[in-house]
Amino acid sequence: MQFGKLVDKAWEDKSAAEILKAPPSALEGLSERHDEALKEIGIKTVGDLGKWKYASRAAALVALAELDK
Repeated sequence: MQFGKLVDKAWEDKSAAEILKAPPSALEGLSERHDEALKEIGIKTVGDLGKWKYASRAAALVALAELDK
């Protein structure tokens, strides 16, 4: 699968499983500085970030907001 603009250029040829194990800076727009800040709250990988309950809640609110017009 091609992940294009979702991930940093260095990660474009990696599998989803590899990216989920990568530090958050593998995502386009995040840096190693973000890795350090996220590590302070227990997020060490892209997978951790994706499963983080607050990210899930925020995504749900964004989706629901589209219906609340």
